[in-house]
Amino acid sequence: MIMSSRARRILVPLLLAGSVARMAFGQVPSGKDPVGAARELYASARYDEALAVLNDLKPTDTTPITDRRSIEQYRSLCLLALGREAEAEGAIGAVVTADPSYQPSETEASPRVRSAFSEVRRRLLPEIATIRYTQAKVAYDRKDYGGAVKQFRRVLSLLDDPDMGGRLGDLRMLSSGFLDLSVAAAVPPSEPKKEPVAAAPPQLDSQPATTRIYTSDDRNVTPPVAVRQELPRVPPGIARQARERGILELVIDEMGRVISMAIRQSVHPMYDALLLTAAKDWRYQPATLQGKPVRFRKMIQVNVRAS
Repeated sequence: MIMSSRARRILVPLLLAGSVARMAFGQVPSGKDPVGAARELYASARYDEALAVLNDLKPTDTTPITDRRSIEQYRSLCLLALGREAEAEGAIGAVVTADPSYQPSETEASPRVRSAFSEVRRRLLPEIATIRYTQAKVAYDRKDYGGAVKQFRRVLSLLDDPDMGGRLGDLRMLSSGFLDLSVAAAVPPSEPKKEPVAAAPPQLDSQPATTRIYTSDDRNVTPPVAVRQELPRVPPGIARQARERGILELVIDEMGRVISMAIRQSVHPMYDALLLTAAKDWRYQPATLQGKPVRFRKMIQVNVRAS
């Protein structure tokens, strides 16, 4: 059937109106990117329509972070433009939770929006960092050291964020200590290639005095004296589970620096990590043999109750 010109004049405007109505109720034409459509509507100051499009999107845990961030970012922009600040904070919180490192740039958002993001980040980052630390510790406990290294580094990156304001100092020490332990455990020492060697003639004390490591069994060696040796305090959260005493083994070089450390008797895994981190900065008057500085292996009894 051939449509009359009069019918076309009536029908075409109705179809166009229906298309606009679908957009107004959040329906995006087939084949068009919903986020892109919402972005265009927002740029045209059609905030209600953009919000309707975004509300139809249902991001899940499998949705890529960038997509989730874009959806919640534009949702927050629309809500702020409509004066719905409380709802906008929830959308910003979803962005920060999905990608804690994300901050809108000057080209992406107005000063008002960037200020709102900073305020929400300041409130949420400590909680997110604590959760991320717990996840990293789980990876460490199940001996996934490679995964733990990546996760502890992300925690430290969060703690370095200006919006953290230097908070959670204890968590930084724990994360740093467990990162060191994870790095050491993730790369096992390579076994030297065995090659046949000619038998060497016997020698008396063939190891040079400068590389030998002395101990308290060497009676003619004066042990090192502590210049700076402060034990870290026990975090309140592990005080009840921590043992009262532990043993830390150090190797102190000719300059009085700690060049090697190992836990020989554990106090608590978290405290052990703090202890190893602190020991890196300890300093000593070096041990001496006939007045000459030498390396020394020192065993330290750690009494956390006394500290």
